[in-house]
Amino acid sequence: MNDASKRVPLRRVVTGFDEAGKSVVAQDGGCDFVLDKSPAWIVTDLWMTSDDAAADASKKEACTNDISLMPPSGGSVFRVVQFAPDKDYMGKWDADAAFASVGHHTNDAQNRPSDEEAGKIARPKGMHQTDTVDYAIVMSGEIWLVMDEGETLLKAGDILIQRATNHGWSNRSDSPALVAFALLDQSKK
Repeated sequence: MNDASKRVPLRRVVTGFDEAGKSVVAQDGGCDFVLDKSPAWIVTDLWMTSDDAAADASKKEACTNDISLMPPSGGSVFRVVQFAPDKDYMGKWDADAAFASVGHHTNDAQNRPSDEEAGKIARPKGMHQTDTVDYAIVMSGEIWLVMDEGETLLKAGDILIQRATNHGWSNRSDSPALVAFALLDQSKK
């Protein structure tokens, strides 16, 4: 489990309507929808929508404490993930258990390199694929996006459009990486 004192504080501002129908700031403060059971990451869900309530500004709260990797069917989830440096958790992390805790699975078994590839490819544990289009913005730090073929270093300010492909994350720096994600469900109904 992560040390909560290492969690970067996030401020969430949510708009809505007052009793007279005027636009107001309905919420301004921290966010309590946090999953910090893995040494590799801390997930904070900021807002989510379902296919039938995307623009319901009267809704008081959209998130739940039951954090799932996937957004609701036909919906979206906006979250921030704080990735710990690899050196802080390597050898202490059960990727399969971590992904199971968010209702998903890894593709690690099928991603293990062959004997010829061993030593050439440093695929992180936790490679996964979702039926989502993800918009990601690196807020601070840096993180490697690892694909089946190749990898790319993303730094603060970089933007990623992740289109339902198999991928993983590797923070090879000495500091946490903070990445904001908007996941849009693309599953076939």
